[in-house]
Amino acid sequence: MKIYLKRAAVSFAISSFVGLMVNLLIDVIVNAAGYEGFISMSPEAREHFATPTIAAYVNVLMYGLIGAAFAGMTFIFDIDRLGFVIQSILYFLLTGVVLVAITFVLWQLHKHPKALVPTLIGYAVSYFIMGVVQYRALKKDIREINEELADDLTEQSTN
Repeated sequence: MKIYLKRAAVSFAISSFVGLMVNLLIDVIVNAAGYEGFISMSPEAREHFATPTIAAYVNVLMYGLIGAAFAGMTFIFDIDRLGFVIQSILYFLLTGVVLVAITFVLWQLHKHPKALVPTLIGYAVSYFIMGVVQYRALKKDIREINEELADDLTEQSTN
């Protein structure tokens, strides 16, 4: 459990930082283009907070929570009695619930339904990339196990 909490904490920090940098970059570019006072957040989301600064902090916190959920939920892949396909489906569903819930809060998707499809596509692409990485890691582990078994069999046959 300690490993998963560490992964979640590291991912929280990285996701928060990257989210902050992306928002900062967007805000700087858009403000430089002449849209003074632009904040890369929906006005509806900002209205829930006393100041735009607090709203921005909560926005960064939510990015971190998404990253922490993605990293923390990897415990599913260590449940040996579940097959890889079942693990992948569970991971997709659980992280999807977290992502969609947070994006509803951040980007007020219920008020901007056109943004739901791109959000889900972005999630699916992210999940696909993580699935490929996990699949490659799994294949590498299997290859290493098979090599060890082959070496053990070779040793036993020579003895």
